Amino acid sequence: MNYNIIEKTPFKTIVFDFDGTLAQLNIDFSNMRRCVIDLITGFDVNPGGLENLFVLEMIEAGRKLIALSHPGQETVFLENACELIRNIEIEGAKRGKLFDGTEEMINELKTHNIKIGVVTRNCIDAVKILCPRIEDFCGAVVTREATRKVKPNPEQLKIALKELNADPAHTAMVGDHPMDISTGKNVGTYTIGVLTGYADENLLRKAGADIILDNATKITELISRQGSED
Repeated sequence: MNYNIIEKTPFKTIVFDFDGTLAQLNIDFSNMRRCVIDLITGFDVNPGGLENLFVLEMIEAGRKLIALSHPGQETVFLENACELIRNIEIEGAKRGKLFDGTEEMINELKTHNIKIGVVTRNCIDAVKILCPRIEDFCGAVVTREATRKVKPNPEQLKIALKELNADPAHTAMVGDHPMDISTGKNVGTYTIGVLTGYADENLLRKAGADIILDNATKITELISRQGSED
């Protein structure tokens, strides 16, 4: 583990991704994309070229196509698409769980006066199924309802940092996906990749992660190290 970063720049704020970082979900994203493609097709629009986009980006691209072909119907599509993925996320959350030690980790970080936030592309209802008290644990919980400019756009993380009154230079963004790493980099935070979700170590390193951990609970070891260097 590379301790040089934590020794040189102590973290005062940690912002976590949720899915694959703090919680294990059971969502078939391939099926979710197929459902969105079917929905776009139902508006008599050819979705060619959209199949490999992330779901939220696929919805936005579909909305624009429908607005061009059938002005006014894009609002109906957007409402239907958002309800569709929300239902899938909620069903996945009902079969998911927080990773072992997550709540204990958050409580320990708070004893070190670390500010804590969560930034996720997921919906708030799914997050609260898995962690009903998340707003008690975290000073900022920024789900996709807060902005249409979600990760990897930096806006979502910027909202969290503003709510936390946090300096990016003393913040770590933690996630399991290269987009979490790139989001943190774009905002000027340090980045920590975890191996409990989407990406393997190679992908996280290619994305530029400053530190890679087996799981998010290992962050307490970093903070303990930080405390010993104060």
